[in-house]
Amino acid sequence: MGKVDQEEAAKTTLNALFAKKNEKLSAAMERTSDWIFSQEIPSDVTVHVGEVSFSLHKYPLVSKSGYIRKLVSGASDADLCAIEIHDIPGGAEAFELASNFCYGINFEIGIENISMLRCAAEYLEMTEDYAAGNLVTRTEAYLNDIALKSLSGAVTVLHLAENLIPVAEKIKLVSRCIDTIVHMACKDNQFSLLGKTENSYENGNSSSVPQPKPIVHWWSEDLTVLRIDIFQRVITTMMTKGFKQYELGPILMLYAQKSFRGLDIFGKGRKKIEPKQEHEKRVVLETIVALLPVEKNTMSVSFLSMLLRASIFLETTVACRLDLEKRIGEQLGQAVLDDLLIPSYSFTGDTLFDVDTVQRIMMNYLEYGMNGAEFDDGYFSPLPSDMERVGKLMESYLAEVASDRNLTVSRFISLAELIPEQARITEDGIYRAVDIYLKAHPTLSDMERKKVCSLMDCQKLSRGACAHAAQNERLPVQTVVQVLYYEQQRLREGMGGESPASRMGGESPAQPRKVHIYSADNHQPSDELSRLQKENDQLKLELAKLKMRLKESERQTGGDSASAMSTPPQSSNKPPLPKKSFINNVSKKLGRLVRADILKPPSRTRPAKDRRHSIS
Repeated sequence: MGKVDQEEAAKTTLNALFAKKNEKLSAAMERTSDWIFSQEIPSDVTVHVGEVSFSLHKYPLVSKSGYIRKLVSGASDADLCAIEIHDIPGGAEAFELASNFCYGINFEIGIENISMLRCAAEYLEMTEDYAAGNLVTRTEAYLNDIALKSLSGAVTVLHLAENLIPVAEKIKLVSRCIDTIVHMACKDNQFSLLGKTENSYENGNSSSVPQPKPIVHWWSEDLTVLRIDIFQRVITTMMTKGFKQYELGPILMLYAQKSFRGLDIFGKGRKKIEPKQEHEKRVVLETIVALLPVEKNTMSVSFLSMLLRASIFLETTVACRLDLEKRIGEQLGQAVLDDLLIPSYSFTGDTLFDVDTVQRIMMNYLEYGMNGAEFDDGYFSPLPSDMERVGKLMESYLAEVASDRNLTVSRFISLAELIPEQARITEDGIYRAVDIYLKAHPTLSDMERKKVCSLMDCQKLSRGACAHAAQNERLPVQTVVQVLYYEQQRLREGMGGESPASRMGGESPAQPRKVHIYSADNHQPSDELSRLQKENDQLKLELAKLKMRLKESERQTGGDSASAMSTPPQSSNKPPLPKKSFINNVSKKLGRLVRADILKPPSRTRPAKDRRHSIS
């Protein structure tokens, strides 16, 4: 033990002697540099840094820079008068500051130049081996005592060190800055979550909230200045240090919004941008998508839709696009119409909106609803209210894209068929989309119009939609007849006080209240019957007009004259007399154009021939 202590004491004494000697030598060199500078002695060396030249003196440079000392001592020419330095970190600006330090010229070390000075000092080997209190020591002291003491300072140093790699990586400047940022961010996040948890506990709502709402931290905006690869390293390190992934949502949103600012992803057509800029933005987008939290409902649908638009615009990888489509599909119940109106960025004359993408999103929603119990604990299927919102959303989208003349019948039908039946309380939304599509595509054949109209269930149309459809000349005859039939059936049920459930043998959920003949309210049922009778008459008039149109069509196409003459003439000013049943009158005039199975109610199973002479 005594021998070891003696050796340690000897080393300490030796180091102290060397330090004292270096201090004396450094002081002597500084006095010499000051004398050279004050006497205005002509320069004896020219240093070329890139395209900038510096006329300097060898002695002050070699006294503090090991790199220049090696160049001068290793030169074959004793009178070396030119030195080439091309790859110094920070370029000419950094070398100028380092040379000023060699000459003893005062300048300010700050956050804006500390990264450059530290890397330049390392490159020029301005260490304690050549002078006491050299530039490496000075810059390290500033980093430890000032620059890396705050999160904003660490971010600034890291941002300025991005272009100083690999020297910045060699001296571990990048990793030190990242560690400082992550440490302070996690510390701030713990305090924020602690305060929020206490508030939730005081309000008594902590048990009803599965996870805290992400907080937009004050330092999130600072991270947006970082380059995407450095930003990814910061985020990845934060997650390894315990930062919750869902809490990264606001940080990613701020970074994406700043990165894609000025990118026209909401306009029609794809505007060309510079290839380099396009590649940079594509890398940024793919990296952000890879960093998105896996938890549901941590990112808004509007933000995901913005990323999807940018992904289509920048032509990212297929995996990136499919990931975004899946995420939107899982949260489709929170979307609005504008989130789905994704322009088609192509010059091929295709549809104005990207219908195929929305179709895949809807398929993801349906698949997530069916397989939710397998992938998400406690989640079995979309709630009825969520399903209804999605149904209305898709009906609105269908009506919006229906006016596109380039939208084919097959694509329109395939998109409409994805809307689940349980999401369609009424068929008014589908009817509106069908009507808009027929109006925008007047050249459709009869078969195509029948296929389009077969998407809607006429029995589920509201009374207003039925009234509109009865007078809609764009609809096929068979569809109009179905609408009139179901409306006639509805009126009969209303007049007779008989519901469909009672006719099927079940009990009616609400039986009509009986009214005494001497009651003061006895005029209400009579008014209702009168109104229903008027509507019945109006429907009969519409049916008469329909038969006239059909008769005129048969006359123009050279139809069967005998069949046309078999019907007794009626006055155009009077509705048809209800001598026979409603179906019998219609079937005689429609003939071959209307099939018996179209007129048959879906709930009936009796043969078609039994329905030709009775509607009861």
